[in-house]
Amino acid sequence: MGHAHARPAGEGYRRHQPEETVLYQTVATYWPSFQEQAEEHGGLPKFVAREFDEYLRCGILEYGCLAIACDRCGFERLVAFSCKRRAFCPSCLGRRMADTAAHLVEKVIPHVPTRQWVCSFPWGLRVLLGYHRNLCAEVLGAFAEEVSRSLRWRAKRLFGLKSVEDAHTGAITFVQRFDSALRLNVHSHVLALDGVYVEREAGALSFMALPAPSADEVLDVAQRTAKRVGALLEKRRRTLDGDDDAQALLAQDQPVLASCYSAAAEGKVLLGERAGQRTARLVRPEDARADEPAAVIAGFNVHAKVAISAGDRARLERLCRYLARPPIAQERLTALADGRLRYEMKRPWRDGTYAVVLEPLELLTRLAAMVPPPRFHMIRFHGVVSSHSSLRSRVVPEPAPESGVRSRKVQLSLFGDESAEPTRRPWAWLLRHVFQIDVTSCPQCNAEMRWVEVATTPEAIARLLAKHGLAARPPPHEKPSPPGQLKLRFDA
Repeated sequence: MGHAHARPAGEGYRRHQPEETVLYQTVATYWPSFQEQAEEHGGLPKFVAREFDEYLRCGILEYGCLAIACDRCGFERLVAFSCKRRAFCPSCLGRRMADTAAHLVEKVIPHVPTRQWVCSFPWGLRVLLGYHRNLCAEVLGAFAEEVSRSLRWRAKRLFGLKSVEDAHTGAITFVQRFDSALRLNVHSHVLALDGVYVEREAGALSFMALPAPSADEVLDVAQRTAKRVGALLEKRRRTLDGDDDAQALLAQDQPVLASCYSAAAEGKVLLGERAGQRTARLVRPEDARADEPAAVIAGFNVHAKVAISAGDRARLERLCRYLARPPIAQERLTALADGRLRYEMKRPWRDGTYAVVLEPLELLTRLAAMVPPPRFHMIRFHGVVSSHSSLRSRVVPEPAPESGVRSRKVQLSLFGDESAEPTRRPWAWLLRHVFQIDVTSCPQCNAEMRWVEVATTPEAIARLLAKHGLAARPPPHEKPSPPGQLKLRFDA
């Protein structure tokens, strides 16, 4: 529940207004016709359509809101409801990102060195991993297990352990479905403890840090991952290029989704007059750069360059935020004069490409491909940090005592729940932690604020809006696209 606009520290809370963003306006304008045309070809799965529908309600006061007020001076503000979806909503995924990072650093990741291992997969495999959640879980698990195997064998050789079974590893896998050009690119970021735990004869558990892996050791992980994934695919009668019966079956059952996946993975236009062509790119030759060192085997690209020392918890939290980040950075999405959209990359590609230019429908195609299948975990735990490990309670950090200008009770009362401790950080705490904004404090007299009313019916919503001088209006996306604006073609 609730949205905040990211502002410089000290400027206070301001309600996020998604209807003013390029992303929201694009989806609101084109989604109704996109969905209508898709229905003529079998439609999109319910879990994809729901992602769009809920996003268009997210942060919009007209769909429901919460009133919070100061008892001392009477100041009151409205907070809109959020969609809590997990595909592309920048606000909800931003909250999930901050929440996840804070939780992992405070309660999961031990105070030991960590290293990020990254594995991207062959292009032909990315469409298959996009929709086949069981196979995707096996592929991701294979890479995490090979990282663990490498750490354990290196520890055995370096520390003279009797068996690799004496070395206990731990890691967290972050699954990302996108790349910097918003293409479908399912890949794995494994944040691994950079060493192993060893249980001594007296029962004490000690951590033994390992040096950075050599190029040959990273190459070995890539080779073994490629071999294991190849065996997995062969067992399931599938191939690395993705050209098999599974894709044909998806195209038959879900032709629109299959088309979205293929176009998004290949970086091609699916709809309109440019259907089948490559996405337009903007290139600055002077920004071209050399390839970064990595191990590449049969399309499997593995590197492990980023390492964080045991004491640098602030940098560790920033890395966790990066790994759990939303797919779209709204500040890099702009509307061009001709109606197209430019999405700038944070870092240019090696050929100097610094942005892609998307048709509005092309953006919706890629958003559809970003929606993860239902019941698919985007963060996975391995080894000693897994909930199934008997060693977990002995390695995870002790929770730090609460700090800050507002108590936990106040944070809970903002949501009308004073009876139980939440499993994750409340929204008010996240605003304070990430943006240095204290939404529980009255901006006029600095007294505590509490919620006073939840409006969910049209009558209650209209009354609260009128009380705050906001005219009741139709929700911003409930209007048809201009007739004749779209020319859609789905190729199953």
